[in-house]
Parts: sequence; structure tokens; C-alpha cells
Amino acid sequence: MTYTPVFRGLLIAFATLLLVRGESLAADTVQIHQTDSAALTITVNDQPFTTFNYGSQLPKPYFLPVTTAAGVVLNRALEDASDADHPHHKGIWNAIDEVNGVKFWAEKGVIRNTAVEILTASGPKASFRATNEWRHPESGRPEVVETVTVTIHPNRLLVYDMTFSASTNDVVFEDTKEGLFGFRVAPSMKEKNGGRVVASDGSKTTAQCWGKSFSWVDYSGEVGGKTAGVTIMDHPENFRPSRYHVRDYGLFSISPFGEKAYTNGAQNAKPVELKTGATLRLRYGMYFHDGDAAGAGIESAWQLFSGK
Repeated sequence: MTYTPVFRGLLIAFATLLLVRGESLAADTVQIHQTDSAALTITVNDQPFTTFNYGSQLPKPYFLPVTTAAGVVLNRALEDASDADHPHHKGIWNAIDEVNGVKFWAEKGVIRNTAVEILTASGPKASFRATNEWRHPESGRPEVVETVTVTIHPNRLLVYDMTFSASTNDVVFEDTKEGLFGFRVAPSMKEKNGGRVVASDGSKTTAQCWGKSFSWVDYSGEVGGKTAGVTIMDHPENFRPSRYHVRDYGLFSISPFGEKAYTNGAQNAKPVELKTGATLRLRYGMYFHDGDAAGAGIESAWQLFSGK
């Protein structure tokens, strides 16, 4: 078939628009593979994305490594001795301190996975469900049970839809900055090493974004000579706007449980209590992209995540 120059130009422009939005002309496929009894490997178009590690020997489940479409590994490696601060910062994880007084963020209490179920193994998106017991370090009793559905889209948007259940006792999430849904960027991406942080309203730098609420915040930088980044998103239907714990040394997380801590005492603490039998749902997104925030199609990913 022969195309006129004008029609060919329109096709190229349309394809470029789709790629900027994180889509493609071909049918994209996300797949979840049961690697072994304690890991799920997730690919996009047969290329590596991430692995969910949930073995019983781990202090908590986490995703690692995390790779962009261009093959950039965005996370700090666990074995990186040159960047070994905060060893509890492992890839993508979900934890927080001061749950009934237990510091799960600092791994003083164990978050033990008790079940994993693949819901959609392959398709235009894929998903699985995991159940995690947040156990007291002495009694071994679950202080709270987390049930999460993880959905992965082909543009490498990971949606973490969690429900906390006070199954056997009352649960109190105290006021703390140490939480909740987090990522540790590669050392070369750190703001102190030239990385860049920008929020949905245009605010820039960790100093301007720390402790504040935004629809999304993006952290990007150079890894192996390539530019890449990660965006954390707060769902508009969460029970209150969450705040960002974003640091120049590479920590990047979001939490709704630190009204006093994140405002340096300007607001009163607002602990969240779940009576026995009650539940609390929270939804967050992480979008992993090549290039900087300006050209990464973040707004399109945000619309996909939020339904806006």
C-alpha cells in the first residue's frame, strides 16, 4: 500500500502521540509469572518490569528490581555497600511505624505474607492479590491484616489498592513520618546527585515538596547515562489527602498518617483508629518512566490511575 506524504505524516504523528501517552499501536501484554514459591515476576511485552518477593524469610514483601521500558533499573540494589543507609528501604514496599506501637517501617515487626493469588495472569493489564499479616514482634499476633490488589498497566503504572482490616483487635495508626508506600531510587538519581523532583502543581525540590499533599510527585535523574524517573500518585478517594516523604538522599514515599509529623507540629496529630472488625482502604500508584517528568506522559498516567 502506498501512502501520500500527508497521510504518512499523520500516521507518524498519531504513533508519536500514543507513545508519549505510554501506549502503543500494537497490543501490549502484561504477564505475571510464578517464578518460584515465593516470587512473582512481572513483564511487559516480554521485557522485565519487576519481581514481587514475598518469602517467609523476608521481614516484609517488596518489589525488586524495578526496570523501565528502556531497561533502566531505577531502584537501589540491596547489596550496594556504597549506599547502605536505611537497609529497610527495599525497592517498592508498604509499611509504617507505630501500628499499635510497633515500628513496622523500621522492621521491628514482621509483615508476613500468608497468601498470593494471581487474578489476571496475562492481558492488556495483569493483577494479583496478596494477604499480609502485620505481626507483633513478641506475640506473633497480627496487629492488622493487609489485603492488597496490585494491578500493572502496560505503561508501567503499578496500582496498589490496599485494605487494612482490624480482624482480631482494635488498631491505631499513630502520627508518624515513617511510612507508608515507598520507593528507594538508584544512588545516581538522588537529588543530592543531580536528581530532580517536581509536583503536580509545579512545586520543585524535596524541600518544597516534603510533607505536603499533591495529586502526584515525580522523582527523576540519570542512571547509566539515561534519564528515567518514578511518579507516586495519591488517589482522590482516599479518606484524607496523603503527604509526601521525599528526601534528597533517595527516599520517596507517601502516607496519610502524619498530620503533625509532616507539618513539624503546625497541625495536631490525627491518629487513625480501627475498631475490631473495621476496615480502611487506601489506593496509591507508582508510574515508572523513561525520560524526565516533562516528557513522561504523567498526566495521562494520572488519569488512568484516578479515573479522572
